[in-house]
Amino acid sequence: MKIALAQLNYHIGNFESNTEKIISAIDKAKAEGAELVVFAELSVCGYPPRDFLEFKSFIEECGKSITEIAAACKGIAAIVGAPSSNPNIHGKNLFNSAYFLAEGKVEKIISKALLPTYDVFDEYRYFEPSRKFEVVEYKGERIALTICEDIWDIEQDPMYVVNPMDELAKQKPTLMVNIAASPFDYNHADERRKVMRYNAEKYKLPLFYVNHVGAQTELIFDGGSMVADNSGKIVEELNYFKDDFRIFDTGKLNFEKKLHKTDSKIERIHDALVLGIRDYFGKMGFSKAILGLSGGIDSAVVLALASRALGKENVSVLLLPSQFSSDHSISDSEEMCKRLGTKYHIIGIKEIFSVIDNKLKPIFAGMPFNVAEENIQARIRGILLMAMTNKFGSILLNTTNKSEAAVGYGTLYGDMNGGLSILGDVYKTQVYELANHINNLDNCIPENIITKAPSAELRENQKDSDSLPEYSILDEILFDYIEKRLGPKELIAKGYDEKLVMRILKMVNTSEYKRHQLPPVLRVSPKAFGVGRRMPIVGKYLS
Repeated sequence: MKIALAQLNYHIGNFESNTEKIISAIDKAKAEGAELVVFAELSVCGYPPRDFLEFKSFIEECGKSITEIAAACKGIAAIVGAPSSNPNIHGKNLFNSAYFLAEGKVEKIISKALLPTYDVFDEYRYFEPSRKFEVVEYKGERIALTICEDIWDIEQDPMYVVNPMDELAKQKPTLMVNIAASPFDYNHADERRKVMRYNAEKYKLPLFYVNHVGAQTELIFDGGSMVADNSGKIVEELNYFKDDFRIFDTGKLNFEKKLHKTDSKIERIHDALVLGIRDYFGKMGFSKAILGLSGGIDSAVVLALASRALGKENVSVLLLPSQFSSDHSISDSEEMCKRLGTKYHIIGIKEIFSVIDNKLKPIFAGMPFNVAEENIQARIRGILLMAMTNKFGSILLNTTNKSEAAVGYGTLYGDMNGGLSILGDVYKTQVYELANHINNLDNCIPENIITKAPSAELRENQKDSDSLPEYSILDEILFDYIEKRLGPKELIAKGYDEKLVMRILKMVNTSEYKRHQLPPVLRVSPKAFGVGRRMPIVGKYLS
């Protein structure tokens, strides 16, 4: 049987666009001789729809789309993801389902059994797990149809009490199809391949896998749909970070052997961030971005990424020097703008700061210059940048990196402003890697921005290292604490200094209130700040 995989970029709640894309792919598959075309999990409504699922009208729109798509399935069958109603009064009202459409109607509905409720996933909030397992028969094939998590529970310590494929295997299927919404992180493609190989080898069946591509606010979907043969070998992968469409013949799977090239971790992060920026703007209906360019590496990397995602003509820059800004911060920023062809304006903030400082002097009388005056400068910059966004209808890009966000090294309503956080899941040491990768592509970041010591330049001769450990050490401890969830005893046992560990962990935990006010953070790691990491603001543990 000829099976088409349609890897598409959906838009949450945009039923007209999603339905049009799906029907267009069905027509293409039919014209090219496919007998079945497969789409991703919850493709009709987009993933994750979250609390939209609590609206009756939203579910009704899903149903209308399914009816319209089914009508296009004549002479060809399709597997499409959408919510379905639970007819049983007990349990949640919805299932996360795969609709098998043929002959102009819904032939069968298969629902997801394993509902992930961890990290960025909260499916049990909305869906009832299916407890019924049955194959789909079509054109002589017996299809074991599963949805994403249903084939992922393969570890030695299973998370669930049932294995859907073990149940389906009892019905002697001839092939497996898995439709998914599997978000990107820089390790996930390798994990995904491992899961597909494991299932194909274990059940000795070919596996057809379709994933989402595109970004939905902070979640980025990288595609990478694939086919594995019945020996567990990956036969072919679809493209990463863009729409793709392929047709496979189940009788000729051993002869393709077209594997996607393996990119480095930093390449994957770069491509994910570019897609994340592009889709956030496109799906929100915006085209123009603005950012403050400080002469430091974080804002330089954000400018380069935004220019690549949106086009240089759609990105503008403010240079906002104070009395503490170095000459090279201004000249380096100007040089980068010239290399990219980016529009920029220079607005000095010394006079504005003096006005505010003078107004506060009677109240601050006799008190030394400290973080209060430093933050005033950051907030002046925030006001000016937000004024530009309001006047010209652009979105302010936040340039805070993950190391800074972790320890609270940033000013609320100042440099933590923005509509989207580009580097909030990228540690400082990774930002340097990104800068070097970007320069290998088009050499747009001046070398001095990469090599000079990082500084907020909010007081005379300030360096980040005055307030923080060296980033090479800080990032290692942060990674072990945030991504690996190691506690203080485990960190100290690894050889880190005890006082340093306790200091850093306290900084992380007492800064939670700041992270709650960050803009959405593009997720590129297995544990990002935002919806996937839920910590109390008022908590005594390690604070």
